[in-house]
Amino acid sequence: MKTIGIFLGMLFLLHPSLTAQEKLEGIDEITAYKEGLAAVRKGNQWGFINKKGELAIDFRDDLVWNKDMKPGEQEILETPYPSFENGMCPVQKMEDEIPLYGFINTNGELIVDYKFLNVSAFKDGYATGVYFDKVFRGNNEFNLKIFEFKFHDVLIDSKGKIIEFFDRRYNIQMTKKRYKIPALRAKFLSNDMVAIFIEGKGWEIRKIVL
Repeated sequence: MKTIGIFLGMLFLLHPSLTAQEKLEGIDEITAYKEGLAAVRKGNQWGFINKKGELAIDFRDDLVWNKDMKPGEQEILETPYPSFENGMCPVQKMEDEIPLYGFINTNGELIVDYKFLNVSAFKDGYATGVYFDKVFRGNNEFNLKIFEFKFHDVLIDSKGKIIEFFDRRYNIQMTKKRYKIPALRAKFLSNDMVAIFIEGKGWEIRKIVL
């Protein structure tokens, strides 16, 4: 029996999976739990821990947050730290020095592609956003690539599928010096209603069928 006890003790020491998880250290900021996950920051990178204190999503630099957030900023910038809503957390990538936004799920997998210039948080499984489409049209006489840009206010579901195209958007300048995040002009109110902003007229309520 004594020999078996010594053997089991050695087995415990040799297998990390049987030992206590290494503690997380050097954390600069920890948020409250939301949907079972808490955001943790090291420098400019964020990750998420579960309720066991384990790192559920590793530290990364594409999670959306705005440490200098001010009230009234555009929706995607109203994010003082990363968090999940309806199992979705916004992420961003830079393309031609302009931020594009998508969403990851609680496994850290990208499930809504980087196709939005601005996007709301998910509510009851839906979000609104300014959808961005870039189509290559060929080269000009200087052999420079020519692209056509299209923008729409849209309603999307939690799988990233566009449920509704609302009004088309114009006058969005896609160059670094002139670019400004476009305000959302569609707001999801309930499963059968959205609010749409009409230039020169203000907001109107529209019925939708989901």
